Amino acid sequence: MSRKKLVAEIAKKAVYGGCILGGGGGGWIQRGLERSKLAFDLGQVELVTIDELADDDYVVCVSSVGAPSAEESYVDSEQLVRTIRRMQQEFDKPIKAIMTNENGANGTVNGWIQSAATGLPLLDAPCNGRAHPTGTMGSLNLSEIEGYTSIQTFAGGKGEREVEGTIKATLNSASSITRQMSVQAGGTVGVCRNPVQVKYIKEHAALGGITQAIGLGEAFFAAEPGIERIRASAQFLNGEVLRSGKITSYELSKSGGFDVGVLYIDDLELTIWNEYMTAEIAGERVGSFPDLIMTFDTKTGNPLVSAEIKEGMDVTVINVLKENLKLSSTMFNEKLLRVIEPIINKKIID
Repeated sequence: MSRKKLVAEIAKKAVYGGCILGGGGGGWIQRGLERSKLAFDLGQVELVTIDELADDDYVVCVSSVGAPSAEESYVDSEQLVRTIRRMQQEFDKPIKAIMTNENGANGTVNGWIQSAATGLPLLDAPCNGRAHPTGTMGSLNLSEIEGYTSIQTFAGGKGEREVEGTIKATLNSASSITRQMSVQAGGTVGVCRNPVQVKYIKEHAALGGITQAIGLGEAFFAAEPGIERIRASAQFLNGEVLRSGKITSYELSKSGGFDVGVLYIDDLELTIWNEYMTAEIAGERVGSFPDLIMTFDTKTGNPLVSAEIKEGMDVTVINVLKENLKLSSTMFNEKLLRVIEPIINKKIID
């Protein structure tokens, strides 16, 4: 059993390690660092392992939904906290903890502000140990429960773009509506969703996923800046360095609240749907989501999300096979993975 008080140094490791586990998505490093600082300004944040809770305790998931490259996105601390307060009003049982939907620079620290403001602890069990594009991929296979009704509270945007509310619908419908609300809000909304019991989390979540992100961040900062940090990251995850070189071509567009695109480093091709979906060298597939494909600045060693890539950048790409990651049960659900294929026009399921 374990409880850990989170502090600024741990937060920095969590954000950088989370960014690497984002696989191109999961939010921006600067926003993650800012969000963790805001949390500490509000109060104490405590990380707990799953054995600190009873099997019948309820935990809520929090996330940011939207396109990482959206320039008008806005979600403040009060909006994030209001999603928790609204859920506490909508749900008829006590909520005992908060879990994030995924790892990422923002994803790993999702819930820290809400935890500091409400006193609810954070659970060391993200819905997924890496970042993913769709809401259902971060919903612990609740989509497979016949008749399941999703409860999602959301808030985001400012001025004429501000939105806030509650959705009760099938999981697919609720996730789709939340995505539409993120577009209305200027690109992003904060979400609290799907209260679920600990006994279910034990079977479907990425147990220890936050601790893994912190450990990865620690390994990253223990190495010298530059290529050594990239190699240390790959080694920590039992992955490999695929290629270093300049980006020869890069295209990214927004579609339905997602970033969709492709980049090339000579004969290495990476496809993007928020996160990196596939890696092919000279037409040969070497990585397929949920394998972790990630880009880094070769000179500094810093991880780069897909939305900050620019043509001509000197980058290094790593790949980590899914067997070496902490993943949700959703990452083995072929129905959820097949939705990727028409977006990137490539096979994901072999």
